[in-house]
Amino acid sequence: MRNALQDQLLKAGLVNDKQAKKATAEKRKETQQKQGNKALTAAEEQARQQAQRAQAEKAERDRQLNQQRNEAAAQKAVAAQIKQLVETHRRPPGDGETPYNFTDGGKVKSLRVSDEVRGQIVRGALAVVKQGERYELVPADIAEKIRVRDPSVLVVDNAVAQNAAVPDDDPYAQYQVPDDLMW
Repeated sequence: MRNALQDQLLKAGLVNDKQAKKATAEKRKETQQKQGNKALTAAEEQARQQAQRAQAEKAERDRQLNQQRNEAAAQKAVAAQIKQLVETHRRPPGDGETPYNFTDGGKVKSLRVSDEVRGQIVRGALAVVKQGERYELVPADIAEKIRVRDPSVLVVDNAVAQNAAVPDDDPYAQYQVPDDLMW
């Protein structure tokens, strides 16, 4: 079954039978190859889409891991800054036997301080911070720097409590409440 053009060319003597068969075979190969390529390209397209999805998922996982690492590094840096602030600016509790009681995490803790240091804590000049399992005394300005970095480290800061507790129209502002009660 040849097409009409091939028949006409054969009758005119422009091509011989061998050339016609060769052209038919080439055309058949070409169409088979195109059909095979169509099926192959669909499979290739699906594989390419899967590869793109996998690559996008991997990029998202990598981004999340990097974000977690950055957050952990930032937390470590803040902890190191707080540790350095406390170690360089801590004040000795004095050699007194007066206990200063405060709460930390719902438990009452006690710190032995001198009367002078206790008065500074009560007035808000000194603050109590937790470093590891110990409690240290630091000046109020350093306590504010620590509060900015991590407020959970600050255990007692009476400067903030006094500033927040005194309203402008307090009728008893002129009367000072004694803080000589021990508990």
